[in-house]
Amino acid sequence: MGRSRRTIPEELLLLALDPATGTTAQPQSLDLGLAGAQLVELALAGRIAPDGDRIAVVSPRPTGDPTLDCALELLRRRGAPVRAVHWIGGPRLGLRQTYLSHLERCGMVHAVAGQMCGVLPTTRYQATDTAISREIRARLDSAIRTGVPPDPRTAALAALAHAVGLGKHLYPGNEGRSSRSRLRDLIRHDPMGGLVAHAVMDVQNGVAVQPRRSPAPAGRQAAPGRPAAEPARGVPVQPHRSPMARAGVH
Repeated sequence: MGRSRRTIPEELLLLALDPATGTTAQPQSLDLGLAGAQLVELALAGRIAPDGDRIAVVSPRPTGDPTLDCALELLRRRGAPVRAVHWIGGPRLGLRQTYLSHLERCGMVHAVAGQMCGVLPTTRYQATDTAISREIRARLDSAIRTGVPPDPRTAALAALAHAVGLGKHLYPGNEGRSSRSRLRDLIRHDPMGGLVAHAVMDVQNGVAVQPRRSPAPAGRQAAPGRPAAEPARGVPVQPHRSPMARAGVH
């Protein structure tokens, strides 16, 4: 994969950056969204593919992007397809900071040091080239306004933006209600983006929905002292909160 094109995690982070304050909207859910965006980018690069509600590695060949290749290697080491909701809900220490630092090295943002309550050091990030953010936003606006099915990258970006709650940041107030609704509807235009977006929302809701178990064959009795099999219930998943959020990185 060449580096001439921005990746979906980078675009999602640029969308979330507030140009006035230098903070990111929805910081905790954004961390989940970035992990999901990596999956979408790897799928578009032909390295992984959906397998039901799981993610399977189909080519371990590196992409040339160190952060994506790290995620690809971790998926490869699992040895078997992993549920998207479990991957996204797992710890991703420093992922948001990794992408912010990358955008800074690329000259797309610059860091501004400050303090919280006059004591705790903080770092905010201001976009240095607002034209890039405007171009990303224009793609979403066009898909929402025209109703024309967007390309897979834009569809996936829209699905993730909705999943992490950026709709109210991008299209605020009552006047933005219809745009937020259409942003949500774009989720159907990219199967991988839809799978990942739903997984992000499941993690935020604190429940990873388990597949229903197959019913026991007719006439089969439960073992003495044990109840008959029931459909699996949701398993709570605690969303990971990055240490940077606690330390003041927004």
